[in-house]
Amino acid sequence: MAAVTQKSALEYAPTQLFVGGRWRDAGEGATFAVADPATGKTLVEVADATVADGKAALDAAVAAQAEWAATDPRARSEILRSAFELLTERTDTFAMLMTLEMGKPLAESRGEVTYGAEFFRWFAEEAVRIHGRYAVAPSGGTRLMTMKQPVGPVFAITPWNFPLAMGTRKIGPAIAAGCTSVVKPAHETPLTMLALARLLEEVGLPAGVLNVVPTTSSGEVSEPIIRDPRLRKLTFTGSTQVGKKLVEQSSEQLLRTSMELGGNAPFVVFEDADLERAVEGAMLAKMRNIGEACTAANRFIVHESVADEFATALADRMGALSMGKGTTKGVDVGPLITEKARTGVAELVDDAVAQGARALVGGEVPSGKGWFYPPTVLTDVPVSARVLTEEIFGPVAPITTFRTEEEAVRLANSTEYGLVAYVFTEHTARTIRVAEALEFGMVGINQGIVSNPSAPFGGVKHSGFGREGGFEGIEEYLETKYVGLAL
Repeated sequence: MAAVTQKSALEYAPTQLFVGGRWRDAGEGATFAVADPATGKTLVEVADATVADGKAALDAAVAAQAEWAATDPRARSEILRSAFELLTERTDTFAMLMTLEMGKPLAESRGEVTYGAEFFRWFAEEAVRIHGRYAVAPSGGTRLMTMKQPVGPVFAITPWNFPLAMGTRKIGPAIAAGCTSVVKPAHETPLTMLALARLLEEVGLPAGVLNVVPTTSSGEVSEPIIRDPRLRKLTFTGSTQVGKKLVEQSSEQLLRTSMELGGNAPFVVFEDADLERAVEGAMLAKMRNIGEACTAANRFIVHESVADEFATALADRMGALSMGKGTTKGVDVGPLITEKARTGVAELVDDAVAQGARALVGGEVPSGKGWFYPPTVLTDVPVSARVLTEEIFGPVAPITTFRTEEEAVRLANSTEYGLVAYVFTEHTARTIRVAEALEFGMVGINQGIVSNPSAPFGGVKHSGFGREGGFEGIEEYLETKYVGLAL
């Protein structure tokens, strides 16, 4: 197989809308530029969907729904299995696309392809395991049956930070359950999703089962779809602010909704923790995806007796990372997604430093092209600093300290968010106590990554509701019907 180049990867990704099994231009012929965040230069122009295009995509999904729901589970499973195999085969192409449009280093992009493909394999296996139950009513005269059926057409809104995996973990269960869908990818990173649609078309996904409408007019295109009485489910990954608006819109039709929203993850290091292991976990929890992840460790809460040692070791590791364009060999840290994103990260660091925090490494915007921000470790961070309350979405690790277990739990829970928390301790009983006390949908114990296609991903409080992945993931796309049979 020929080596994948930037040119060949871009040629693989379609630049039109995918509606009803056809690739076509936007209704008004408009396009928008997709930029390389490492240089600011335009990669390609992509069709810019209109409100009418969004409606056409929903029309196609609705038209295909009944036939797709009646498709044999094994047939749906085999399509997902084939997609998993072909996606794995084309890892380098999809990795190059993600690196070009999102910025992460190629090694990380390859990791996302592996992670994203696993959702197709997992839900290929779940498609043939959808089942109900049969029971005798307590009174004895009736038989109780429940059956699972697809909820119907789905509208999926995916983010820019994981342009493949956030799509496959929504598309995978939708296909497995027998639901058609309309996907609106983030306009910053539409190429990966368009390439995925091409791949699914190639493995035989019927026309109309998946429709993709990239657009720069997200609100204008999305709202009519959400308010359309034919739509039955909305799934969104993104900010809490936008998620709240979408939930409000979805209430008109009482849609089934899954919301994977913002995070403010605490990373708690107790005095008995294996510090080498904790630092390694911190690097994963903080620097995965350049820190641009809802699961990224946002607040490092370290016992005062080990805080200095931990901070020094983390600063050494962070400072040794190489920053540059993600396609360059040996680069560890790519650019942030936009200039606006970098400005936001810099403002959070500047605010903390102005209030007395110290930057052990990093902390200043570098000169030159691209939206780069260096890996940064802050100590002596005051509780009033914005960096402790706002989602950073960048390579910045602010460190605070605690004395007691109760104080650590209180600090960890002192946020409106509740997606994930990380805890490092060698004390078994403490592990249970703290895990039960933390107000988060997921808890990682002595590990810096919790995401796994076979586990339920999701949060509580302002981090949303619903679960993606695991046995629970397909339930979000199924309705339960009860049938009472009198004898």
